[in-house]
Amino acid sequence: MNIRIYPDPILQKSSSEIKNIDKGLVDLINSMVNTMREAEGIGLAAPQVGVLKRVFVCQDFSDESKETFLTMINPKIIDTEGRVESKEGCLSIPGYYDYVYRAEKIQIEALDINGKSKTYLTDGMQSIVFQHEYDHLDGILFPYRMSQIKRDIFMKKINREFK
Repeated sequence: MNIRIYPDPILQKSSSEIKNIDKGLVDLINSMVNTMREAEGIGLAAPQVGVLKRVFVCQDFSDESKETFLTMINPKIIDTEGRVESKEGCLSIPGYYDYVYRAEKIQIEALDINGKSKTYLTDGMQSIVFQHEYDHLDGILFPYRMSQIKRDIFMKKINREFK
């Protein structure tokens, strides 16, 4: 499974809700976890592998072994609180990092791989990764969370690199 790299147009498209959790979706999720691990990432959304479905996988930061991953199917951010600046990067924009603002805490609901509804109240790195991957489902890349001036400079830099 290949990770799509900016400026691939699929990265800026919105994803569709998932209607059924079937073998095809489970296979996709397992492949996404393997791809994320191989790339040494901490999160990966379906659009980043060319699939416009509302699902992402990410590291479970409550597991100190870093071996547990969360699956978020049809996630919805229910509530946010505060604001925090975080240095972010993206597997789809390799080698580039910058600071963006995110909600400090979020409440998010999603289905797990078994179709069970889960609610997470998170802060810290888990909150940031959830928000970053959630953005991918709506075609939003992390540079779009920067101020306009900062984004323009950043995008000129990456456009030179990736064209």
